[in-house]
Amino acid sequence: MTPARRSTAWWVIWTLAAVLFVLHHDFWFWDDRTLVLGFLPVGLAYHVAYSVAAALLWLAAVRFAWPHHIEEWADGTTSDPNATSARIKA
Repeated sequence: MTPARRSTAWWVIWTLAAVLFVLHHDFWFWDDRTLVLGFLPVGLAYHVAYSVAAALLWLAAVRFAWPHHIEEWADGTTSDPNATSARIKA
C-alpha cells in the first residue's frame, strides 16, 4: 500500500470512528418498546449491530491503517521509528 493510500485509509478510519462515536448515543430508542425477533428490545438489538460495526471498523483499522514501520522498528529490523518501510505489508 502506498503512503498516500495509507494516509487516505487513516482519515477514513478516523472519520468512521467519529461517526460511530456519535451513533453510540442512541437516544432515539430509549422509549421504544419494540421487540426485534419477538424477544430482543430494539435498543439492545441496535447495540448488537453497533458492536459488530465497531469490530469491523477495528478490523479495517488493523488491516489498512496500521503503522507497520513502527512494528519493524520494534522488531529491530530498522533503527529509525519514523522511517518508512521499504517493504509495506498488504
